[in-house]
Amino acid sequence: MTAAKKSIEGEVLPPVGRSTLPSVDALGALNNVVDGTLDYLRMREQEQTKRAGINAYATVEVTRIREASSLLKGYFEHVFAERSTTIDGLFRHLDGATTSGDSAAAATALQGIVDLAKSSPLAAMGDLTQVRRALDDPDHVWEL
Repeated sequence: MTAAKKSIEGEVLPPVGRSTLPSVDALGALNNVVDGTLDYLRMREQEQTKRAGINAYATVEVTRIREASSLLKGYFEHVFAERSTTIDGLFRHLDGATTSGDSAAAATALQGIVDLAKSSPLAAMGDLTQVRRALDDPDHVWEL
């Protein structure tokens, strides 16, 4: 007779190549990946569209601000050139009046200088909210 067969003891391992997840869970995971990816792509497209709109708005506003700045700069150059001429004339009159001893002419020239110093080029433009409305109106005609 042959020797008695010895029994084998140990742990039974699961078959190799099979998932520990049931097939239904794997399909659900795939659907989650696909749905998540599609949601991401939709959201990205929406955000890119929003960014494009913001960039277009920014471009329009920056252009409008630059045009308004250019207009205001031209206004100030004109007003201050005009004021400069007026101030020069008033000081010439003041110098002439003091040289000749004409106190009435000196007082008048001095009052003109003080009055001019008190005035602001922006005050002459009136209410700044009206200026803002005019700047917003592309059909507004500016006269300097």
